Amino acid sequence: MKKMSTNETASNLGDLKHSWKKENPNPSLQEVHKSIPIKKTGSFFRKLLGFIGPGYLVAVGYMDPGNWATSIAGGSAYGYTLLSVILISNLMAILLQSLSAKLGIVSGRDLAQACRDHFSKPVSFVLWILCELAIAACDLAEIIGAAIALNLLFGIPLVYGVCLTAFDILLVLLLQNKGFRYIESFVIALIATIAVCFGFELILSKPEISGIVSGFIPSSTIVTNPNMLYIALGILGATVMPHNLYLHSSIVQTRKYDDTLEGKRSAIKYATIDSTVALMLALFVNAAILILSAAAFHKTGHTDVAEIQDAYHLLDPMLGSGIAGILFGVALLASGQNSTLTGTLAGQIVMEGFLNIRLKPWLRRLITRLIAIIPAVTVTLIYGEKGTGELLILSQVILSLQLSFAVIPLVMFTSDKSKMGIFVNKTWIKWLAWFVTSVIVVLNAYLLWSTFF
Repeated sequence: MKKMSTNETASNLGDLKHSWKKENPNPSLQEVHKSIPIKKTGSFFRKLLGFIGPGYLVAVGYMDPGNWATSIAGGSAYGYTLLSVILISNLMAILLQSLSAKLGIVSGRDLAQACRDHFSKPVSFVLWILCELAIAACDLAEIIGAAIALNLLFGIPLVYGVCLTAFDILLVLLLQNKGFRYIESFVIALIATIAVCFGFELILSKPEISGIVSGFIPSSTIVTNPNMLYIALGILGATVMPHNLYLHSSIVQTRKYDDTLEGKRSAIKYATIDSTVALMLALFVNAAILILSAAAFHKTGHTDVAEIQDAYHLLDPMLGSGIAGILFGVALLASGQNSTLTGTLAGQIVMEGFLNIRLKPWLRRLITRLIAIIPAVTVTLIYGEKGTGELLILSQVILSLQLSFAVIPLVMFTSDKSKMGIFVNKTWIKWLAWFVTSVIVVLNAYLLWSTFF
């Protein structure tokens, strides 16, 4: 490859900075922006180590409690068949998250700041409202998941469990004050807990290896069976979390990489590896939930298990072990707690990015939490467990509604040479990204239509 001169490098960087309408007044997540130093020398793995972290915060959104119900329902009803859908969903997520990281590194803006710069004020305001609804819906799923886990493990009534989740704000503030690496370490530890729990569950369930292998191969039955197609669309449509695209474009900027073409190119490479490996771990967790459901329920004739609570109570007798349900509950609690951390950061990024308004983290967290807790407490008091299950489904519908409004700007910005310069999407990536975007838009439109009509 031809080496660029210093003048050419400066010119290209200058073009990137002036392709946006106005200078970015504040860096994203200003308190931790470029706070983590990167080794400029050393081996590949030593450099990669400096970038490991953001991908795992993103991966949390792909294994949150909101995704569990569809995997449990798919496994109990159709065995291993829908594993291919989980795999395809994950590949779509890997592509979109890599574009999100690239946007943040190249432009020095998160997706919310990029939208504010590109679109008119009314359009930006509408996008902000939609994104806030999606974050509140995601927070709602996390609250319900954590409350269900507390109820299953310790017998704490759902209403009290919902209220207890409000106190996780203290944990978030403690970790933020200590530094961003502490947040990343805590999240990775919880993800490891989830993975270990499901690893043991898989050993106890003794799944069919041949069935798992064949399940990862797409089957025409998925399309021809209307009920199977509906669950498959649910898995595909709710996999990519809209707030993750805003989150990733911001937290990659916590690394102190060189503001040069070579520095940005290197940062994109390592950030992409980080998110790809983390999302493959998310693939393992989601596939493990479906495999566990297939081995424990479908094989024994329990083909109608769809609720998280039902799965918890049935696991012990189905697997013949008193620890199976406990492991499931611990993984659920870890998943719910993990997601609250990333939801806090995403909320801060979106509000600051779209409105250029800075609130103290504890105040921002409290606002988001109250928006989610009030409907959760109300529904739990009136309808009990059945109501929380339906509220969980509603939260996923709201997320599906918002997703297109996050994906389309992301693909549009990263495919625009005037904004990305030499880092613009290659032609094949651009067309692949627009194809994935079209699939997501169509699937989510179908899901919304089938849910309401």
